[in-house]
Amino acid sequence: MTQAIDLKKGMIFDQDGKLTEVLKSNHHKPGKGNTVMQMDLRDVMSGAVVHKTMRPSEKVELVEVSLKKAQYLYDDEANYIFMDQETYEQYMIPKEHLADETHYLLPNIDVELKFTDDGKLIGINLPATVKMKVIETQPEIKGATAAGGGKPATMETGLVVTVPDFINEGEELIIGTEKGDYKSRA
Repeated sequence: MTQAIDLKKGMIFDQDGKLTEVLKSNHHKPGKGNTVMQMDLRDVMSGAVVHKTMRPSEKVELVEVSLKKAQYLYDDEANYIFMDQETYEQYMIPKEHLADETHYLLPNIDVELKFTDDGKLIGINLPATVKMKVIETQPEIKGATAAGGGKPATMETGLVVTVPDFINEGEELIIGTEKGDYKSRA
């Protein structure tokens, strides 16, 4: 058992008999009243996302997951296809079961597949950063520095990231998968 205040992105717990994954967790302290945990949660089996408020001291039962290294291959009309790097076995995850992770899936990217104790595939863990190419952004601004406000850039997967003003189309960048933020040039 763990308290709601200790829940972080990616953790999976049992809620009313359903496996629930934490997508976002925020400790909210209103000016008046008790503090609460505001969370975006996803039902692992159906893919449904809900916003829930919990007391920080509320206890939940964490679910043990096992991890297996895999490589993302491609997607068909309904599924994302991954391959175990040791056994070459392929696994399919329905598109509705992955949410924000899809913005970081590029062919041949290494991920970790998450399995429950009974062997059911329930999701993926992304690497901390990924290398992506900028496909659309505003032209470079002369004299721009890294300390500037930045500009939006569309990456090859459709992800929009705020990048420094000196970044051009066609450049490869390192993007953090936790917050979807620019880290550096590749």
